[in-house]
Amino acid sequence: MNVQTIMTNLEAKHPGEKEYLQAVREVLESVEEVYNQHPEFEKAKIVERLVEPDRIFTFRIVWVDDQGQVQTNIGYRVQYNAALGAYKGGLRFHPAVNVSMLKFLGFEQIFKNALTNLPLGGGKGGADFDPTGKSDGEIMRFCHAFMYELWRNIGADLDSPAGDVGVGGREIGYLYGMYKKLAREHSTGALTGKSYGWGGSLIRPEATGFGAMYYVNRMVKQVSDTMVGKRIALSGFGNVAWGAATKATELGAKVVAISGPDGVCEIPEGITPEMINYMLEMRASNRNRVQDMADKFPGKAIFTPGKKAWSVKCDIACPCAFQNEMNAEDAQELINNGVQYVAEVSNMGCQPGAISTVQNAGIPFAPGKAVNAGGVATSGLEICQNAAHISWTAEEVDAKLQKIMNDIYDLCIEYGKEADGTINYVKGANIAGFMRVAKAMLAQGIV
Repeated sequence: MNVQTIMTNLEAKHPGEKEYLQAVREVLESVEEVYNQHPEFEKAKIVERLVEPDRIFTFRIVWVDDQGQVQTNIGYRVQYNAALGAYKGGLRFHPAVNVSMLKFLGFEQIFKNALTNLPLGGGKGGADFDPTGKSDGEIMRFCHAFMYELWRNIGADLDSPAGDVGVGGREIGYLYGMYKKLAREHSTGALTGKSYGWGGSLIRPEATGFGAMYYVNRMVKQVSDTMVGKRIALSGFGNVAWGAATKATELGAKVVAISGPDGVCEIPEGITPEMINYMLEMRASNRNRVQDMADKFPGKAIFTPGKKAWSVKCDIACPCAFQNEMNAEDAQELINNGVQYVAEVSNMGCQPGAISTVQNAGIPFAPGKAVNAGGVATSGLEICQNAAHISWTAEEVDAKLQKIMNDIYDLCIEYGKEADGTINYVKGANIAGFMRVAKAMLAQGIV
């Protein structure tokens, strides 16, 4: 495999799809050496097949707002690779959603799902719909219209979407309600992230953040350090940041910053349980304002408009909100302020310049496909519970999640340990996920 040749061909076929091409390049550069040790991979053209999705559905969504105005959005579902199992990946509702974004997310999802060692393929979907400021009725009508177009192409053994940015428990409920009506079956495995009581799993909303902190805890222990007293900066204040704040606090760390599109809230003494609970209200309000935290807890949370979480001095930085949210300048500011660890929790939360800046400074950096795998892992556990018609306790799910994250970390160490003893977590995650998918594709023939 010659990475540059493959990338040149891809750039010609997919011009302007920057995020997708960036994600592909990162994986191929990590696996090139290992791949070239397996001539059977080259003979079967594993890479050339893997970088293109199996199929992409694009559809129009028409709905009516509260003023009686007809609105039109575009929806998508990218079914990327099913070598390991049925397609699995979230739905994202955000005005920036487009095909390139979803292809990048779906491509990343392949390897993230592979790392969990669960039978899950990779996919992603969503729409250019902005839920901010929308009423429950508007969100319900949009979700119903979205599912009316998608329902024939999903199912427990075909493609099982979950939530993502802009899609939480409320949206999954509306989506599943329409799916059940159209499919005329109570197939709870067709969607994950459901509410507990009708097919959902305990701790699913927290799972991505919980899993991330389990991974970060292992990173810290790797160098004989401890989470106790560590200052953590999180971007965002949705389910992921909420779960991360909850688990980080349990592990003895202090979350000193959360952020939103309007700015950053610094919490010098560390986030409290009351503040963590209030994050749920902030998410449900559809206001998308982190300033609400400072308004609710004056003196304890200090809001600065227009600033990012990375402007707050911290020991551990965790992007939890959106892709490419940390740039090289942000990374340098963190380094200047003494950051000790950086772990992506959002998918591709750091731009390439940020990653290289952190790694060149000798600071451990872990990629989203490993760090945030706890969400899809718990979705897989939800599917298992649905299939067996059982319900595990929160403690049982959490124990399984912690084991999966520890196993993922061990894989990253196995494949990412360099000759000088340092750990390249990006390389380790990419090789570990790729090898599992490549071997499955090879075993299944040219299909």
